[in-house]
This record gives sequence, structure tokens and C-alpha cells, in this order.
Amino acid sequence: MAKGRQSQALPDFDWEKADDKGFGTGYSAAERTRLEEMYENTLSPIQEKEVVKGTVVGITDREVILNIGFKSDGLVSYNEFRDIPNLKIGDEVEVYVENQEDAQGQLVLSRKKAKVITAWDNIQKSFDEDLVIDATVKRRTKGGLIVDIFGIEAFLPGSQIDVKPIRDFDVFVGKRMEVKVVKINYANDNVVVSHKILIEKDLEAQRQQILNNLEKGQVLEGVIKNMTNFGVFIDLGGVDGLLHITDISWGRINHPSELLNLDQKLNVVVLDFDEEKKRISLGLKQLQAHPWDSLSEEIQVGSKVSGRIVNVADYGAFLEIRPGVEGLIHVSEMSWSQHLRNPQEFMSVSDEIEAVVLTLDRQERKMSLGIKQLTEDPWTQADLKDKYAIGTRHKGIVRNLTNFGLFIELEEGIDGLVHVSDLSWTKKIKHPSDFIKVGEELEVVVLELDADNRRLALGHKQLEENPWDTFESIFAVGSVHRCTIVSKGDKFATLELPYGIEGVVVLKNLAKEDGSVAEVGESLDFTVLEFSKDEKKIVLSHTKVWQGGSVVEEKKEDKAKKSAPKADAPAAKEAEKATFGDLDVLSALKEQMEETEKKDKKAAKKDAKDEE
Repeated sequence: MAKGRQSQALPDFDWEKADDKGFGTGYSAAERTRLEEMYENTLSPIQEKEVVKGTVVGITDREVILNIGFKSDGLVSYNEFRDIPNLKIGDEVEVYVENQEDAQGQLVLSRKKAKVITAWDNIQKSFDEDLVIDATVKRRTKGGLIVDIFGIEAFLPGSQIDVKPIRDFDVFVGKRMEVKVVKINYANDNVVVSHKILIEKDLEAQRQQILNNLEKGQVLEGVIKNMTNFGVFIDLGGVDGLLHITDISWGRINHPSELLNLDQKLNVVVLDFDEEKKRISLGLKQLQAHPWDSLSEEIQVGSKVSGRIVNVADYGAFLEIRPGVEGLIHVSEMSWSQHLRNPQEFMSVSDEIEAVVLTLDRQERKMSLGIKQLTEDPWTQADLKDKYAIGTRHKGIVRNLTNFGLFIELEEGIDGLVHVSDLSWTKKIKHPSDFIKVGEELEVVVLELDADNRRLALGHKQLEENPWDTFESIFAVGSVHRCTIVSKGDKFATLELPYGIEGVVVLKNLAKEDGSVAEVGESLDFTVLEFSKDEKKIVLSHTKVWQGGSVVEEKKEDKAKKSAPKADAPAAKEAEKATFGDLDVLSALKEQMEETEKKDKKAAKKDAKDEE
């Protein structure tokens, strides 16, 4: 028998009978049966792979001896009892029967496996019966905590710790808390528990009571449980409400964290309540009077105010002169310049600036402001008429182009118009974009100034003398010049003349001597038929070059005919008919003579070749 096991004699055993007839032979069959039954009752039916209860009957430095009612005692490593520091003989513990008899005939037991099997049984029972379990938080892990239940590690997700978000899991390590098993995965030996489910049950009655008594305008106390870009969620004691960012302060804020903190207690007012969706809209600024109601009476139209830029848009910027009181500075009120620009060129968010009140409506809570009014209007300068006197020269930046001309800014707020006809003496400019681009610098001369109506007429070509005074002698009627055809229209073609000027020719006057018609790109000799300095117009003809004749004499004859007295109508008609008839005859005769002349020339050339 194992060490530490105490023997006990049966009270009905007769040693004398045993000695008389030999050991065990002095009993009747009935007595033997009774004794065997008594012996068998001291043994329990033991099955392998099951958990049984055993009694500690011996303890050594390395092992614990257990009696489980089997024919022999079992040994378990002392290390498996380290969780029971005061273990003593007589204590009952659960063990797992691994083997009834190993190779040495020893009963093999395991307390560790018994603990695991018992724990899983308790976990399953807790899950089936929805029981509350005491758990000990062992450590934190990614996304939650690891807790000990029945000696088994279970996972407590961060979202299941409390009804409000938990930001620091470390504060729970080493503490005990009540949990419920919500999920078991035997394949992965995984258990998920929840503490939040217990809190929610406690809060359900309180939540329902709050919802039943909820009214618009009611002031409640809450705790900030979550913060987002658009607002904060507040726990009102079991039910959440949203405090939108626009309802936090009368002034503008970019994020709730500028004024509020997580876990902060505060009073809020119920603005709206959707009973079906159980959505509660809350307000904080509504607990204070609107800043417009307490705006100083000293602020009037024309007053100077200062504040901070809180928003910049395409059309202007908003200046906050105190939280909740803003005024719009339209882009047109940022500069005396007539050309609207991006407000961001003038200011940025958070800039501290000064402005002038232009309009004020306290009932509508609207205010318009201006910053250009802080400086003098450039059109009211005392020396304006001397500075921009007619004939004075200036340089400016082209700000805008139109079909009829361009606007040039000479200084901040002082703009002038250069008409398209005043850009060049020689070139016909259809659109100012063909001459210059926005943003480029241009020198101009003042042609006209009307300070009262803020009008300034400027010219660019006037910086030079009018070359048409010289062209009048160069392109005199009858003079011949080499010109290039640059374009053709329905009735006229445009020519490029010397000195970069343009002329026009009637399409029929593009006929060549060989009967063909000149095309765009050809350079030919042209005769000036007409020159107009006032209209800057030169009319030419190529046909007249090879036809011959004096253009000047023809002009004189035309003038004489126009100045001669008109004949009687019948006589004039007869003369006209006679003239047309004569012209037909002459034309036919001329063609015949030209044909004969061509034949003679060809014959002469042939004779010259033969002589050679």
C-alpha cells in the first residue's frame, strides 16, 4: 500500500478461526460473501477519462497522494496544487482519471485537466442558464481585455466593457468585474464575455423613464461620451443625445474639442425628439442669450469695429466682432479697385482686422462691413486732375479685355479704358486679345478725364505721331507698291503693304494679265486707287498695273463728269445707248488687236531663234 495510507482491521474478523484452519479458510460461504461485499463497498467504480473527487491522504515535496476509492491510490504532481497554498490531508479535490493502471501498475490522475474540463462545463452551464460570473482582469490586449473565468482565459471586447466608449483599458487590469458569457467557440477554445450587457439591463428601466418624460425645452444633465467632427454624443443617463457643432456656441468653431472635453458633465436643452427613431437633438448655446441681443448701441453705421476672420468664401469674408455676431465683408468692399478678385488675396481665416460698418439690421441680425473705407477714395484725391491731366503718360496693368477695348489699372482704384481703335495707328485690331493679354503692363496717355463720373479715357497709339501724315505722300494715288494678299472675303481682299499697314482690293481687280486671279499669299504690284487719311483706308488694284493708264487723270475725269450738268433724260438715254454700243465695238476691236499683237510677238521670237 502507498506511503501514508493507514490500515484499519475489520471488526468482525476472527483471527483465531483463521489460525485454526489456515488463513481465510475458517469462514462459511455466507460469512465469506458478507466479507467480500464489505470489501467491495470500500471501492468505487472508476472510469477512465472522467473527473472524480479524491481525498488527500498524503503530501510530499514532489507529489500529492489521493484516494479516489479505487483499489490503489493515485499520485499527482505537487505543482498542480500551487493555487492551493494551504493544502492539507483530508482536503477534497477534483481530479481527472487519465489511466487506471500504467506500466508500473500505478493509477494516473491529473488535477490540471480536471480543472479545465470542470471550467468548460461551468462556462457552458453559465451560457445556457444566462448566469452572472465573477471574472478577474488579467491583462489588456488588442481591442479589449483578457479575463479569467473558472481558470479559463476569456476575451472581453472593449465595446462590451461599458455603455460608453473606454479610452484607457489599463485601469481595469487586476480588478474584478461581473460578466456574462455571450459566445463559445470550442474549436478555437475561445470564450467571449460582456460586462456591458449587465449595465444595459440596469439602464433599460431608467432609459424608458427618460424617454417617457422627455419634452422640448427640457434641461438635462449629461456626460460627453463621444466626440466627432460634426458634434458630440451625450449620455443622459441611459439614453444618448446629439449636440451638433452648430448648437455648441453662438460663435463659429471648427471642432467641438475647442470648447468641450470627453467625460465632461454639462447641462443641455432638448431641441427636438424623434420618438419613433429615439433621436434626441440637444443644444448648449440656447442656454445663453443671443449675442445680438446684447450688442452695444454704440455700434452704428459708420462705426469702426475689429474682430477675427472666421470664414473666407468666393464672394467675401465673415468677420466675427464677438462670438455669435458676424458681419460680411463683400469682395467689392475690400478694395477701391473695380476688378473683383479672390478674397483670399486680401485676408485669411484667423486674421485680426478692422472694418467699417456699412449696414446694420439688429432685428434680422445682419451686418455688412467694408475695409476699403478705411482708406481715402482715390477718385477724390486733391491732385487727381493734375496727376492725370490730358496728355500725361502712365504705365498700368491690364485687368480686363472686352470686345470694344481693355481696362487698365493705373493705381489701386483708378482704372481707365483704352478703346480698341486707340491701340495702333496701322493695324486693324479686331479684339484687344490680339494685341495684349491680361496681367501685362502697358504704357498709355490720358485722352480724357471725368473725375465726377469716375471715367478715364486712355490711348496707346497716341504715344507716337500719326504715321498717316507721312503715308499720304508715300501711298499717293497712282503710286505702285509691292503688296501681299493676306486674306479674301466675299467682295474684297486684304493686302499687306510696306510699313506694316493694310490695304483693300476689290476681287475683280485681282485679275492677272494672263487671265488668272491672284490668290492668298501671292506678292504682286498694286496701284493705289484711293487714299483716305481720316478713314485710314487705302484701296488698290493689280489689274490697273498691267492695263496701264493714268489713275490720276481718270480721277479728274470722274470728278469732271460728276460736276457736269445732267443732259435731258431722253438725250441721255440715247447717248448712253450709243456709248454702250461704241464700247462693245471698241472692246471687240481691242481683243482682235491684242490677239494679232500676240501672234506677231510669237513670230518675232521664232525668227530670233532661227537667226541664232
